Amino acid sequence: MSGREQRNFTQSLPRAERIAQLNDRLRQTGLGGRILVTRGVQFLPGFNSMELALALRSYDEFDVDNDPHGERDFGDLEFHGASLFWKIDYCDTELAYASPDPADPAVTIRILTVMLTSEY
Repeated sequence: MSGREQRNFTQSLPRAERIAQLNDRLRQTGLGGRILVTRGVQFLPGFNSMELALALRSYDEFDVDNDPHGERDFGDLEFHGASLFWKIDYCDTELAYASPDPADPAVTIRILTVMLTSEY
């Protein structure tokens, strides 16, 4: 599917599903935004960034409590014996303000942050 065909397909989806697919792309591939990991997570004994990337990629425990809007922008997981949260924020392209439209990747930079639950 060409870039234009993909944009047309994505734009025909309901808004929450467009956002969810863009969020999944970042979480599963690291593409389409930035991934930040707090120092608390980095300092966990045995921390391995590749293991964390695999845990994020395989995460599929979305429910009405952690995903009430169907955008797949928040989750919790256990990693190296610690409870973690991850969340996705939507910034404008200058990283100065909130994105004017999280469903539009042309005006949005996604930032996925992984943190200890105590850091939330």
